[in-house]
Amino acid sequence: MSAAKDKHLIRILGIDPGLVRTGYACVELDKRAVARVREAGILKLNAAKSVSYRLHQLHQDLTALIAELRPDRVAVEQVFAHSKHVRTAIIMAHARGVVLLAIERAGLPIAEYAPATIKSAVAGNGQATKSQMALAVAAQCGLEKLPTPSDVADAIAIALADARRVGRASLR
Repeated sequence: MSAAKDKHLIRILGIDPGLVRTGYACVELDKRAVARVREAGILKLNAAKSVSYRLHQLHQDLTALIAELRPDRVAVEQVFAHSKHVRTAIIMAHARGVVLLAIERAGLPIAEYAPATIKSAVAGNGQATKSQMALAVAAQCGLEKLPTPSDVADAIAIALADARRVGRASLR
């Protein structure tokens, strides 16, 4: 049974795609729109293996994670492309494609957010630094320690950004 069937909370899975580490965070939002991190971590991919191998591994790991956590919806960060790092953006787009495929195959609603949108929603500043985001995430979720590595903090922030957009309306 998914969290939404309960009607007292909604479970959002935030994903920060990567080909070495993919951050994930399952955030539950209660009827008062209070967010709680149910689980967060990283899917580690073997950097010594080929891109195709890592994409396959990412799909398998994410499919298993979705089956275990049973989210009601999933939020994913969009690819950020800087003119100096075009190759990185292309490789990241491969990872995002696999993430989107796994979510679609699971039949879940998908929301995609630009990095600046996530930063604005969570830290109130579209140019927030990694440390500012970690502090904002920890404060808003009542975490005793800052989430690490940054992929985890980013995944929590992605889920929180989606919670801001859909939270209260989905819980009514």
